[in-house]
Amino acid sequence: MPEALNDERIEYVLQHQLLGHIGCHADDITYVVPICYAYDNNCIYGRTYEGMKLQIMRKNPAVCFQVEHIENMAQWQSVVCWGTFEEVIDIDQRQAAIQVLKNRISVSVEGNALQHSAYWPFFINELDNPNDVIFCIRLNKKTGRLSSIGNPVNTKADMAQTQPGSI
Repeated sequence: MPEALNDERIEYVLQHQLLGHIGCHADDITYVVPICYAYDNNCIYGRTYEGMKLQIMRKNPAVCFQVEHIENMAQWQSVVCWGTFEEVIDIDQRQAAIQVLKNRISVSVEGNALQHSAYWPFFINELDNPNDVIFCIRLNKKTGRLSSIGNPVNTKADMAQTQPGSI
């Protein structure tokens, strides 16, 4: 039977995963999309470009964010958060957000081939690039569940020894 995650475990899951899902809704359209992200100071940071996700979040900044860690079908942790989408426009805040993204993601990427490709989401040469949008989802509510049928999901001590991005 799924159990509630405590606040400490919720924070751990948010800090140690790289891929989550944003849920947003406006004009009778609900949209759920995966993103690479970094979590810091109660904010989900991401980078995106003009498109449906950004249009919807601008119309209705109340969004949902979900992330999970799955060992197998019987052992998983899932965190769901609600918050407010904000574009990071101030140059100092934007630079700080970019640094959070770079620091978090680079910890989990082995080698540098990906970082030098067009698929690397956080390599930014210019802080004022008009084609990308740095954003924060400022969280105001978090909840989580876990299932550990058969064997317990990693303990806090086990999790502390685990590589970031692979709890």
